[in-house]
Amino acid sequence: MPLFTSRRRAVQALLISATWALSHAAFAQQTFKITAIPDESPTELARKAGPLVKYLEQKLGMKVEFTPVADYAAAVETLANKQVDLAWFGGFTFVQANVRSGGKAVPLVQREEDEKFKSVFITSEAGINSLADLKGKTLSFGSASSTSGHLMPRSFMLDAKIDPDKDLKRIAFSGAHDATIAAVSAGKVDAGALNISVWEKFVADKKVDTSKVRVFYTTPAYFDYNWTVHADMPQALKDKLTKAFLDLNKNTPEGKEILELQRATRFIPTKADNYKGIEAAGRSAGLLK
Repeated sequence: MPLFTSRRRAVQALLISATWALSHAAFAQQTFKITAIPDESPTELARKAGPLVKYLEQKLGMKVEFTPVADYAAAVETLANKQVDLAWFGGFTFVQANVRSGGKAVPLVQREEDEKFKSVFITSEAGINSLADLKGKTLSFGSASSTSGHLMPRSFMLDAKIDPDKDLKRIAFSGAHDATIAAVSAGKVDAGALNISVWEKFVADKKVDTSKVRVFYTTPAYFDYNWTVHADMPQALKDKLTKAFLDLNKNTPEGKEILELQRATRFIPTKADNYKGIEAAGRSAGLLK
């Protein structure tokens, strides 16, 4: 074999070996990033994320990091631009991310509760007992991009022939479900609309005085929250991630802690078609262009 050819092959072998070593090291150091829409306080989101991060690290075999975002729009952008690997979305933010990414948002799992999710309207005013009683009153939604704190409550109000922008004295956006409860409790608004799960958690934890603040209307059920990834994620990783959520079991200490923090009985598979109704509601309300 000519000396030149031999040396060339030796160099090629070294390059292949070095490339493999670098790619292996990059994979080993890869950080799997997750985020969530800020529908609750930052401290509560961090508390809920902690045990889940540790669990996913074990299941995925890589470092997992929770990356908080400032608002709902930022959560949509980080997933659409692949700055995070996994995002906890409400139904409407999933729809927004899917539109923003050109149809490349893939919902993997949702809580069993998210198949039939609901919103509640709360008040401390004795004279408010139905949606019709909101006319001429003040109302707080959550975030403008919230499914359960704005889009669906608005949609059901419109179905009841009440236009929040025309028939109410004033509408406000608190930014989060717990902030809506606080606004109603403090008398800053006459009523508020929020996620039923957060309301029930506040009641169970005695963080709201139910002798003063009460639910006066509960919406019909709709699909809501899910864990979403970008379509460009390798299928093997999607499968591993899906299995990790589906394997969570309330009969194990780890599973019980995570599911309780996520306010879930269990996780089940979901698909984009489940959110067609929310997309239609968003377009009908003029919130999705």
